[in-house]
Amino acid sequence: MATQSLPRENTISELSQLLGDRLTTSVAVREQHGNGECGLYTPQPPDAVVFPCSTEEVSAIVSICAAHAMPMVPYGVGTSVEGNVTAPYGGVCIDLSQMNEVVCVNEADLDCTVQAGVTRKQLNQYLKDTGLFFPIDPGADATLGGMAATRASGTNAVRYGTLRENVLGLTVVLPDGKIIKTGGRARKSSAGYDLTRLLVGSEGTLGVITEVTLRLYGIPEAISAAMCSFPTLEGAVNTVMLTIQSGIPVARMELLDDVQMDACMRYSKLDYARDNTILFEFHGTERGVEEQSQLVGEIAAEFGGSDFRWTKTTEERNALWQARHDVLYACFALRPGCMVWATDVCVPISRLAECLLETKREVDENDLLAPIVGHAGDGNFHLGFLLEPGNEDELARAKRVNDNMIDRALAMGGTCTGEHGIGVGKIGYMEAEHGNSVDVMRMIKRSMDPQNLMNPGKVLAL
Repeated sequence: MATQSLPRENTISELSQLLGDRLTTSVAVREQHGNGECGLYTPQPPDAVVFPCSTEEVSAIVSICAAHAMPMVPYGVGTSVEGNVTAPYGGVCIDLSQMNEVVCVNEADLDCTVQAGVTRKQLNQYLKDTGLFFPIDPGADATLGGMAATRASGTNAVRYGTLRENVLGLTVVLPDGKIIKTGGRARKSSAGYDLTRLLVGSEGTLGVITEVTLRLYGIPEAISAAMCSFPTLEGAVNTVMLTIQSGIPVARMELLDDVQMDACMRYSKLDYARDNTILFEFHGTERGVEEQSQLVGEIAAEFGGSDFRWTKTTEERNALWQARHDVLYACFALRPGCMVWATDVCVPISRLAECLLETKREVDENDLLAPIVGHAGDGNFHLGFLLEPGNEDELARAKRVNDNMIDRALAMGGTCTGEHGIGVGKIGYMEAEHGNSVDVMRMIKRSMDPQNLMNPGKVLAL
């Protein structure tokens, strides 16, 4: 870290003059902003939390912090699970939640621009009467700025892609306070470096995202959801693989192992089989949805799928997907008093069964409780280790399983994280995944942020 030129009290005083009561040093607020949703990482609060209302205010905040060598941590709603929002060097947390305006919607061009603090649910509620929607759904009601910063994905990625494919442009405040705009509303461009793709997934280490321009989609004529149970996890995964390889345009295809399914049904009080399960959703015309569902049903039956149950109403469909989105809370309820360590990998779809089954075997051999849930349609799955706080032996076993899972994924041509980001939790795997490319990343970081003030200690070991 750079040496501060002035005491932090002076920096906070100057920010207070700018923001008034939209700056706080309250212990409770600072502690709230010092961690995400994973209990594995020690909370590390900032020295102060600020709540800007505009890009210009963010620029002023960053300029003041840069002048005094004060570290900065951008913050949405804190749904991160890899320690992405911790403040290991203290400094100022820039909470963007009050920047929550939908700037514009261009219905004819199927795009919109929002401030970084707008959440995905808020945006879709705003779009309700336009016939459009934004499909990227990571489960948590995260801010769209945070989703862009972590290159978020989720349940609809198999059909609609991730944030990477759906961000057209950004407004970003750089580490010196300069405001830039990247990309644009045109659907393609060959003009210069693609700064949008550089900044999407940078986790606040290169600047503060304040506005996002997004692709939108027409609400499908027909939406149908179903679930299917399998006696084996292998049969469920093979169903996913063959569905993708057959070119069936499924919107969502979520895999829950028997442990996770049992937890979800208990927590949500739903009456479905507690076996290895795939949740499906189909989008399109009435005929198209019918054809898709029939083909998938035939594939599932080939691999032992049974009890193919359809939701009959929108309310049933919403309840089913809410149960899927509540997996974290279901895990807490499965082992009361536990700490949940969520981790993930992503592999080519052809290697998903091998990677997942080997990981499941190791979980069982190490006598761990770790439900599995996956965005199986794009080769991404998650483990949620349910750990007893203070049990160092149990934690060591979980870390060993996690390390082996990541090594396995990398050997298969996969990645150490499909959508959680690097944060502090997965810095140690960057060299193994990217090799010499990490040196180029460091060059970019040092060039754009020479004082290492933007979310320091994340993504790269400098």
